[in-house]
Amino acid sequence: MLNKTLDQWLAEYGESHQNPQNKMIHWICVPVILWCVLALLWPLQIAGLDWLNGATLLIAISILFYLRLSLPLALGMVVISALSVWLIGAYLAADLPWPLWSFALALFVLAWIGQFVGHKIEGKKPSFFKDIQFLLIGPAWLLHSAMKRLRG
Repeated sequence: MLNKTLDQWLAEYGESHQNPQNKMIHWICVPVILWCVLALLWPLQIAGLDWLNGATLLIAISILFYLRLSLPLALGMVVISALSVWLIGAYLAADLPWPLWSFALALFVLAWIGQFVGHKIEGKKPSFFKDIQFLLIGPAWLLHSAMKRLRG
């Protein structure tokens, strides 16, 4: 359904994220997966421009999705995206022995194993099995929770 509100998305996502252990796993694994996806897409340059690549294109599309749901959420995701891009740049500048793609791929696999362990504990399938858009809702669900805590 394209016309779901933010509250509807979050409520539906939250149905399969009730167990405290699963929630804790998601607080770790969702940001890691987000960073890994961006890191894996980073080398895919578009039009030969360093700053225009698979990651920045995904960020732009995602921000449009979030903007449809909530301006504060979209702005928060801009900050998270900027932090992710900064971390990618820091990784590349560190001249580490593992290429960015291999480090990101290994972390990606480990984080998804964690996610599936969390859902095994929860006893419910991941939401994205129902609708792939839930892959964008996971980070929003965490950010929304953090924003609620900050507001008190």
